[in-house]
Amino acid sequence: MIRALVREVPATFADALCASSPDVPIDVALARAQHAAYCDALAACGVAIEQLPADDSSPDSVFVEDTAVVVEQRALITRPGAPSRRGETAAVFAALGPHVGLVQMDEPGTLDGGDVMLVGKTLYVGRSARTNADGIRQLAAAFPSQRVEVLDLPPGVLHLKCICSPLGGDAVLLVEGTVQLPHMDVVHVTPAEAYAANAVAVHGHVVMADGFPRTHDALAARGLVLHPVPVSEVRKADGSLTCQSIVFATL
Repeated sequence: MIRALVREVPATFADALCASSPDVPIDVALARAQHAAYCDALAACGVAIEQLPADDSSPDSVFVEDTAVVVEQRALITRPGAPSRRGETAAVFAALGPHVGLVQMDEPGTLDGGDVMLVGKTLYVGRSARTNADGIRQLAAAFPSQRVEVLDLPPGVLHLKCICSPLGGDAVLLVEGTVQLPHMDVVHVTPAEAYAANAVAVHGHVVMADGFPRTHDALAARGLVLHPVPVSEVRKADGSLTCQSIVFATL
């Protein structure tokens, strides 16, 4: 079974971290409606949804991906790079415990799940402002059967998955001119549609941001079933598609 752990949008979401304040503030009600559409899209992909309640003390907590990395039957509970987000992990620890084995990241490691992309038996990790060398070391120790490959991110890129995401098998979405991913089946995303490089793929279905026709057509040409969803409010908080869920398989 494929599951997705998600978390409701908090009342404080307008205070979420972002590189620059949006011209139009986050509309929390609209964000909640868009998050519901996202969950519906995941369900349409055949995913079983488990939703944690909102945590109003953690404005960024809807971005649950950053709190854990799950590979096969083990989860590494991360130590997020932003200190304000470290209180988000306890609820995720409790929610994942019934499904997978747990490993807890320790100081001084920091790692955001948005910096980790699993393709086959390789964990690609972005070295970023949120993910440090010790966090990468602990990731490798938690998943010794996986090869870990570190990628240096272009300036101004928050997370690795801002510029690439897996599509299943050896296929990936990748923004042209960012990082090198040799020996992969790359679906190139033009820089003009860079935001669309972040998508959630499950068994031939893809949940993607709406409003990106070239990327949409490139994925549709591969026979993938597409589920475009609105993203205006999470985008104001530097968020996207993968960051709103932890998708994992259970026995």
